[in-house]
Order: sequence, then C-alpha cells, then structure tokens
Amino acid sequence: MTIRASRFAPTCLASLLAVFAVGAVQADEVQVAVAANFTAPIQAIAADFEKDTGHKLVAAYGATGQFYTQIKNGAPFEVFLSADDTTPEKLEKEGDTVKGSRFTYAIGTLALWSAKEGYVDAKGDVLKKNEYQHLSIANPKAAPYGLAATQVLEKLKLTEATKAKIVEGQNITQAYQFVSTGNAELGFVALSQIYKDGKVSSGSAWIVPASMHDPIKQDAVILNKGKDNAAAKALVDYLKGPKAAAVIKSYGYQL
Repeated sequence: MTIRASRFAPTCLASLLAVFAVGAVQADEVQVAVAANFTAPIQAIAADFEKDTGHKLVAAYGATGQFYTQIKNGAPFEVFLSADDTTPEKLEKEGDTVKGSRFTYAIGTLALWSAKEGYVDAKGDVLKKNEYQHLSIANPKAAPYGLAATQVLEKLKLTEATKAKIVEGQNITQAYQFVSTGNAELGFVALSQIYKDGKVSSGSAWIVPASMHDPIKQDAVILNKGKDNAAAKALVDYLKGPKAAAVIKSYGYQL
C-alpha cells in the first residue's frame, strides 16, 4: 500500500510556523535600570514575569544617582526602577520619560545590620555606645538609602561622633558587602537585603523607624527609549499586579 503525503500538510506547517512567528514578534526584551536595594525582589519577579508574559527582563543594578547620569548620557535603559521618587520626577520634568508612566512601586525600609548574631540590639543603642570601628553606609549623594542613613545619624546627634568611622559604599550593595565580609562591624542597609518571609535572615538588626528619615518612596517610570516596547509596558503593568506585590512585601517593603 502506498502512503501519499497529504496535500494539506504544507498548509498546516505554514500555519504552525505563522503561529510561532507571531509569538516571536510579541515576545520582547526590556532593558531595566534597577536600584541596588531591589536586586533580590526583581530577580524573583523576573522569573514570573518571563513565564507569564513571554517577555525577557534584562537588568542592570546600581545607585540611583549614577543611573540618572547614565540615562542623561544616552544609556539604553527602557524602564527605571529608582530608589527614590525625586529622580524619576526630575527625569519626567526634563522630558526623558513616557508621560503618565511614573508610579510608586515600593516604599523602602532602612535597617542597621551586623553579620554578627546579637551585635545590634532591637533599639539600635549599639550606635550610641560607639564601641565599633567602622560603620558602613551607601554614598548619600547617589543612593537614597545612604541619605536616609545620614538623616538617622543627625536625628540621633551622632554625625560628628561617627564621621571618622564611616566607610562609604558606592551603592547599597557595596555598603552591605562591607558588613557581610566583616570590613565593618555594622552598617545601614536596605531591609530587603537581609529580610525574607517576615524575618531577618541572618545576623542581627535594628529596623529603623520610618519617622527617623525622609520616606524612601521608590518610583518606576518608562523612559523614552522604551516608548514603543511592549515589554516595557508589560513590566510596569506587572509590577502593579498581585504576584509582584506579594514578592515585594516578602522582602520587607511597603506598598
């Protein structure tokens, strides 16, 4: 018995190829500048985002102030997840963002942290005892968490007493690394760096009351380079959704 190829096979094959081609067109890539404090949450969110939308998120991590300079100098970022609300607002006023796309995706929390168990007490009195040699903070001119740390020291009247002990990281990731490696006994970090599922994951920490510094409102915005990128719009929408919200809260942020 001779088996003949169906005359419909080429048509079916062409249809299948067309479906895959449409999917390939719809799936896109978005270049995102991410404030260093939000590294762990966005990595967790990215996996769900790619699975749920088909779009790919490509992230770069750093200090908000440095990202501002890079964006102004033509960096290829399409979405900016800032560690403050003033930098995206400034970019908005300067015409570098898609109108109406800016929103607050998280409110950050500052923590005083040591990699040593029991070193930092629940009220942060270890700061006043002044028995440490090094206190790590992020660069207050580039990183909002660093600025918040200086405001706390000012509030506690410890600015002068700690001036010679401060080691300054370029961003909040480096400030964390100084403490985690033991180069500083303690330091001000983002709670998200040491917090997961409702508790501090290692060492000891004082969660700084929000009243001791300016609010750390973290805004996201679509930049002009992402204006026509479907993945950029999809990411911003996804960050407003319930899956992303659950991840953000699990790292100690408020919404």
